[in-house]
Amino acid sequence: MAELNQAGAVGLVVKLPFATPEEFLAKYGGNITRGGIYLRAKAVRPPGTAVTLDLRLASGDRLLYTAAIVHFVTGQQGQGISGMGLKFGEADPPTRRFLDAAVAILPHAQSDVPPVPNGVGPPDFTVPAPAAAPALPPTVAADPGAPARMDAPAAAPAPALEMVTDASLGLNIEEPPRTGPVIGIDLGTTNSCAAFVRGNKPGVLPSREGHNTVPSILAFNQRGKLVVGHPAKGQMLTNPRQTVYGAKRLVGRPYASPIVGQIKGRFHYEIAAGQNGEAAVRLGDRIYSLQQISALILREVREVAQNQLGQPISRAVITVPAYYNDNQRHAVREAGKLAGLYVERILNEPTAAALAYGYGKKLNQRVLVYDLGGGTFDASVLELNDTVYEVISTGGDTFLGGIDFDNAIVEYLLQEFERQTGRAFQGDRVALQRINDAAERAKCALSERSEMRVHVAFITMIDNKPYDLDVTLTRQKLIALTEGLVDRTVQVCEEVLQAKGLKPQDIDEVILVGGQSRFPLVHEKITKFFGQPPSKGVHPDEAVALGAALLAHSLGQLEGVVLIDVLPMAIGVGLPGGRFKPVLERNVSLPAVKSYTLSTHRDGQTELELTVFQGDSERAQDNEYLGTLRLAGLPKKPRGAVQVTVTFEVNNESLLKVTAKEGTTGREVVSTFTTRDTPEAVKARLAQEESVAAAPVPPVVTPGNAVAAARRVAASVPVVPEAAPDAAVVSKQKGFMGWLKGLFGRA
Repeated sequence: MAELNQAGAVGLVVKLPFATPEEFLAKYGGNITRGGIYLRAKAVRPPGTAVTLDLRLASGDRLLYTAAIVHFVTGQQGQGISGMGLKFGEADPPTRRFLDAAVAILPHAQSDVPPVPNGVGPPDFTVPAPAAAPALPPTVAADPGAPARMDAPAAAPAPALEMVTDASLGLNIEEPPRTGPVIGIDLGTTNSCAAFVRGNKPGVLPSREGHNTVPSILAFNQRGKLVVGHPAKGQMLTNPRQTVYGAKRLVGRPYASPIVGQIKGRFHYEIAAGQNGEAAVRLGDRIYSLQQISALILREVREVAQNQLGQPISRAVITVPAYYNDNQRHAVREAGKLAGLYVERILNEPTAAALAYGYGKKLNQRVLVYDLGGGTFDASVLELNDTVYEVISTGGDTFLGGIDFDNAIVEYLLQEFERQTGRAFQGDRVALQRINDAAERAKCALSERSEMRVHVAFITMIDNKPYDLDVTLTRQKLIALTEGLVDRTVQVCEEVLQAKGLKPQDIDEVILVGGQSRFPLVHEKITKFFGQPPSKGVHPDEAVALGAALLAHSLGQLEGVVLIDVLPMAIGVGLPGGRFKPVLERNVSLPAVKSYTLSTHRDGQTELELTVFQGDSERAQDNEYLGTLRLAGLPKKPRGAVQVTVTFEVNNESLLKVTAKEGTTGREVVSTFTTRDTPEAVKARLAQEESVAAAPVPPVVTPGNAVAAARRVAASVPVVPEAAPDAAVVSKQKGFMGWLKGLFGRA
């Protein structure tokens, strides 16, 4: 065992942004065990290096003081994240008491070795010491809230980006009270809207400026003050770099995902990686999570409602696109909580629109809701029978909306500018935002006229000469530019119908929702495809919020509405070879439960692992990675003697819970996958036909994802083996493949 006051040990002091030991465990507990801790570090010391570790709370009080040895490092071969696993040696009595408390709270903390968080890459236990390693100072203090760093003093590190805390934004970090009236909120890509039922009649709640909607925009003005809604929209033309819009498209998505990579360049602000690998927003030298951005918008909507109703509001029904995956739905729930709202229900937008259309009419119809908003598209078929609203099929595209129509026009305008001037556009972001604004106005105007002059003065200087953009856009040209986008929506409608063996003539009414659904070409294409014009029974901008308010009003009532929704995308597991096997199929009625009983496939097998994805592709890598569930500590018995029941459960909000329970000991692991991990490492190892990760590891839990990490504490996190893979590990891999094949077959 290492001595506490070991001579020559590297001193490492880390000041944490936590007020109490309990807060540290709730938000960082996944990175610590009884036997060690994992710290991200820009420069690492080789395995075997002695370290004296001193962790302190924000107040300066010592949390942990122990001798340690660098047990392994990560990220040193160009794979993963740079960091160290420190194995504890002798510790002072307060530290030992703290670690004992951690073991009682965190199931994974029983391990005698430091954990290997998910996504940091494989642990390396054999890195040799560099030939001429730079001398380190005796003690290096880490920046509050930042990963531990052990840089040589001669290197001047670049200023670290700061992850903004919820508390610094004045967001709610406690569970909101479940009291008072319930409002309905449509959290939109372009605009958000609140509604409330008074005298059995729903109505929208006007904003401070008297508008029925609040722009879903956040910005820092020229004085550095954070503004939301109409004031933020007012500075989009003058300060686009500091103005965030369209966050709904990215919330709940990994930064490294192909989808984010494809569209991040379309925004005038910077999309960056959050501390847990999720897509986030960079404003200046600070990183804001998209949950925080959405929460600030929801808080503005909540304050609008409080001003209109004259009483505190802390409960809401919030709508999301029907095609949102589990990650995105949890992210919206998280944003609601940060905004001080107890989220009574996450409701699909097409279902909300159908409620607004049919509430109180005692209808007996089959309808299709066509929801084309600013950033997303959904199509859902519902059967209405008096107060019962049953979704039977749904589909959509979370990257298809009014923004894409605007982008198509902007691209054409810039092509025309280059054709007219012979020079490519070289303007800045402000000029580009002015063009974008002009394109949106032209799009709206061409709904009522045949042509529109788009004139934006002085957009760039070339060779000291100012240039204007001056293009006449006709309705016919607009149709040519955007017809492919409208055709994509019709294709989704066709797929949704085919999924249930329906034809266009089987639909009684088509309900158009969302601002972009006003586009004349949409009406024309829908009329042609369905053989009838769409209904005009709801307001495109307000229907979703009104439907959410109606559901909110019916909560707790004996004769309220009955909603039967479906799973928008299949949920299943990743198999070796990169395959995806659905457990719960798309369009299964919710709530839904499906269980399997598994048996161990080798003698002495003590763990099982399940990697969960959501999507409609047969390839795991094309679907959304939700998380990895692992049941460790199984009794050592002969193969087949240990029975584990795995249950997939999706509630009526399409939120997933997976449970694994071992029969003889009753050991159980439950996970709702509320922490969003980068999926690349998982997908890579699934792509290897006969290989599974030798050491399944826990998710990275860092201070930047506080609430999600606190939830993850309740779930089991794996114990990491102390040594590199050997023959026993290979045997375990075969056992893992065996039970997967036993469950799903070889297919």
